[in-house]
Amino acid sequence: MKALVLKEYNRFSYEDVPVPEIGAEDVLIRVKACGICGSDAHGIDGSTGRRIPPIIMGHEAAGVIERVGGNVVDWKVGERVTFDSTIVMRPDFYSQKGVFNLSDYRRVLGVSCDEYRQHGAFAEFVAVPQSILYRLPEGLSFEQAAMVEPVSVAFHAVGLLDSEINDSALVIGCGMIGLFVVQALRIRGCGEIIAVDLDPSRLDAALKFGADHAINGKDPDIADKIRQLTRGRGPDLAVEAVGTTPTIDLAVRGVRKGGQVVLVGNFASKIEVPLQVIVTRQIRITGSCASAGEYPACLDMIANGRVKVDEMISAVVPLAEAADWFFRLHKGEPGLMKVIVAP
Repeated sequence: MKALVLKEYNRFSYEDVPVPEIGAEDVLIRVKACGICGSDAHGIDGSTGRRIPPIIMGHEAAGVIERVGGNVVDWKVGERVTFDSTIVMRPDFYSQKGVFNLSDYRRVLGVSCDEYRQHGAFAEFVAVPQSILYRLPEGLSFEQAAMVEPVSVAFHAVGLLDSEINDSALVIGCGMIGLFVVQALRIRGCGEIIAVDLDPSRLDAALKFGADHAINGKDPDIADKIRQLTRGRGPDLAVEAVGTTPTIDLAVRGVRKGGQVVLVGNFASKIEVPLQVIVTRQIRITGSCASAGEYPACLDMIANGRVKVDEMISAVVPLAEAADWFFRLHKGEPGLMKVIVAP
């Protein structure tokens, strides 16, 4: 089969590789669509330590079942499916509590790190366990289904908030995840939603997808403007979708006393936090990792149009041309959002 292999940092090869073997509990998927995640684009230069070559990346995918293992009974060849990005290799304390995203035996498709290598879906075929499969709702395209992973990440983050109807919310970072966070907050019943980003086009997109106000992060009066929009107190909630010291600092200082902050961005591995602000204002901070069971609801919301994904797809490209699009995303080409690869 053909696959896009990261052979060494910043160098791809479009080449023939063996079709993955499947075990008794596995299925072989013919990949129809696979999104280039921000973590994939950032990972090609080695900065994250999560894409050690050689590796076939790709974890936002959908396709058709090509073959099933001997113990697979509930899935048939020809079914249209998507699959979770997380594979739990064996049950443990966390997976048995339903938070398999925290499992000690968790692997992510398309990731290669010091602990494991798990080839992903930038290929004609990918093998996955039946336990992570989901059927596609009727009428949902493969390209739309490939968006369910980032949608689920956003809804998981918002689901960690102890929110009330009409709570005000601050969203910092209006990339892919941030824009889905805006939609998730609106569906959750939030009132005033304030979006912050450095890119004017992303701020325009945030307003389009449900934010009430958009503020450029370069604005020197940003803290005052946020308070003015929230009765002088600051918003009840904040979701930070970048992961740097300045943006997390803004989230912590921006919310009201007793407010909640969920951190979903992790651009930097270490950041500084204003500890006294957190303690004296009694701010609750929660980290959010991947997703944990939100796929079915998110697939339905995409299919019925409650969650908008089509407007975020910038291009659908063949696998043979995908390497160029990786580098365009890595450079941060203006206006470029989600690129879907169609093997």
